[in-house]
Amino acid sequence: MSGALLEGLLVLDMSQFLSGPFAALRLADLGARVIKIERPDGGDLCRRLYLTDTEIGGDSTLFHAINRGKLSFAADFKNPADVATVKALIAKADVLIQNFRPGVINRLGLDYTAAKAINPGIVYASISGYGDDGPWANLPGQDLLAQARSGLMWLNGDRDQGPVPFGLAIADLLAGSAIVQGILAALVRRSRTGEGAHIETSLLEALVDFQFEVLTTYLNDGGRMPKRSAFRNAHAYLAAPYGVYGTRNGWIAIAMTPLDKLAAALGLPSIALPAKAGFEKRDDIKRMIADHVATRPTAHWLGRMQPVDIWCAEVLDWPDLLEGEAFRRLDMLQTVVSPNGHSVRTTRSPIRVDGMRRECRAAAPRIGEHTEALRAEMGL
Repeated sequence: MSGALLEGLLVLDMSQFLSGPFAALRLADLGARVIKIERPDGGDLCRRLYLTDTEIGGDSTLFHAINRGKLSFAADFKNPADVATVKALIAKADVLIQNFRPGVINRLGLDYTAAKAINPGIVYASISGYGDDGPWANLPGQDLLAQARSGLMWLNGDRDQGPVPFGLAIADLLAGSAIVQGILAALVRRSRTGEGAHIETSLLEALVDFQFEVLTTYLNDGGRMPKRSAFRNAHAYLAAPYGVYGTRNGWIAIAMTPLDKLAAALGLPSIALPAKAGFEKRDDIKRMIADHVATRPTAHWLGRMQPVDIWCAEVLDWPDLLEGEAFRRLDMLQTVVSPNGHSVRTTRSPIRVDGMRRECRAAAPRIGEHTEALRAEMGL
């Protein structure tokens, strides 16, 4: 796509693993040119972070997914000459993203104060695990550990299961999304004033923000803890029938619905109860629903509920989702090609601009693949 929203913007991605690289990826999806600065001896550790035993050209599939379309510049931060080169790149950049542990970037002489002295208009983005000070500041900022400290795990799973983590790296991805919002806002201000900014967030801050709905309820409810349902819990605060139920041949999700309306649609008069019963008898009602819907296939129940506007959906696995017409219409998949010719099937940007979704044909680069070309282009 020509004339992309961030065309002409230069981003230095000095981060690794997921949160920072994800933020840089989203900026690249919007048209920015992203230079990934990596150590020459192994590069981003995410290159070897395997979700399965599948690799593409020596790198993990995850690495290609989150670093597609970027340029790689190799720099040894222990080498003063390489650090000087990175500073020369900072002078030319619009945005810098880093997620080193607090203190590390200062020791390298590449912290915000140093970057601002080189380039007063730089938008400098920092992602940490838990902020820059306090007793957790120097602890590993890893997704599962951040989930554990955030209180989030006590919202998932049934009451007797203990803490249940999300099956995704939500702390990393939410922090990456939050930092992108800050970067874009800072760029808007810079366009008016020429002033740069230091944008900061952490995995913990992103997870706390993610819980704003339920935390606000807790903070204004006398400190009363929510109670997860003991059966088919889907939301610690919401009443029955909110949950997921097994049908004769699959699963169906039922969201917020008046019990009397659901009772009529399902032909289950025993649940036609006052609204407060959805809280007081939550597990009993959900068990009655579960026993009833297990007798017929999913399509039968969808056919009874959807025409009367009951919020429900079939629970799909990945093959069912990817093969469906609704997903195909979104055109969310693409094939990118690695430098050694390997193809990687992955997702596309979730953002459409003027009806078009930006496409990227290149997978992640080799370590330092573009170093010499960038040196020549930028006079480094």
